[in-house]
Amino acid sequence: MDVPVHSEYSESGVPDGALETRGTDRADGRPHRVVVLALPGVIPFELSIPYRIFGKAASADGELLYEVVTCGLTAGAVRTDADYSITVDHGPEALATADTVVVAPTYERSLPYTEGRLDDAQVAALAQIRPGTRLVSICTGSFVLAAAGLLDGRPATTHWSSTDHFQQLYPSVRVDADVLFVDDGDLLTSAGVASGIDLCLHIVRRDHGSAVANEVARRSVVPPHRDGGQAQYIHRPVPEPRFATTTTARAWALGRLHEPIQLRDMAAQEAMSIRTFTRRFREEVGISPGQWLTQQRVERARHLLEDSDLSMDQVARDAGFGTAASMRQHFQGALGVSPSAYRRTFRTAPMGSSH
Repeated sequence: MDVPVHSEYSESGVPDGALETRGTDRADGRPHRVVVLALPGVIPFELSIPYRIFGKAASADGELLYEVVTCGLTAGAVRTDADYSITVDHGPEALATADTVVVAPTYERSLPYTEGRLDDAQVAALAQIRPGTRLVSICTGSFVLAAAGLLDGRPATTHWSSTDHFQQLYPSVRVDADVLFVDDGDLLTSAGVASGIDLCLHIVRRDHGSAVANEVARRSVVPPHRDGGQAQYIHRPVPEPRFATTTTARAWALGRLHEPIQLRDMAAQEAMSIRTFTRRFREEVGISPGQWLTQQRVERARHLLEDSDLSMDQVARDAGFGTAASMRQHFQGALGVSPSAYRRTFRTAPMGSSH
């Protein structure tokens, strides 16, 4: 199932079974090993994300939960898209030791980007990966996974500026251009640049719960959940200054999600007609006011399920769904799991007696 992403996993839902905590302890007693593949022309910022997030994730007693290793198609110097190269100590053989492989993006227009296929060195490198290894791409790293045939028939995303080209080159991939990331269980893809942070935090959260992921986010000075998908970052003509925006209406609605909110009420906050408000809202946010409200309510419910002992009925009321049945329907549609299953997976403190 496609998943929506944080803020509304509505742009990147979570597939059945994906919310089960993944066993990350290796048989040899070492932490879960993340191997990051740095290809020629790699983008330094995105290459650094896995270590910044996974490398800092620790248990309550301070034990590191992941081991992060960086490799190239060969050991040694790897050219970046900046005015410097980096040196990696490991060649592609490191991929055979991975529990999770992350493919970092590159600006180099190599065969996966231009012709939809891997070159010989890339084929040899990916052949090292063991069956069952979790695969992750950041930004245009998805082109490498697609060229290997790993995304055929599956949902995926990439940087918004490359989604059309990606879909043309790989028509069998179910491309979602509006999300920050897509979680399809053992295969996860992120949109551009900083959305790699969102995806890595999501993986930590999926593996070890909200408390660990939130602590990593605090240390990285980034939000643990980011509202909206990448549609909000796609270039659109900026409204003329004389035009009002929908910022006031959105702030007004967020302050009263627990109440019934009508479209006309939101439009009234901006002194617009419903038609004008709806058009302006789509221009700014990328989705309809109704879709946005549902996403914000799902997000509100997620936080209440993670951080409170409120009953399902209370969570539903506080999030603005009215009834637990309504919340269950929207939750299942957005995340692919029921509220109760979500709470069991992501609850950060012992549950009370309320259900």
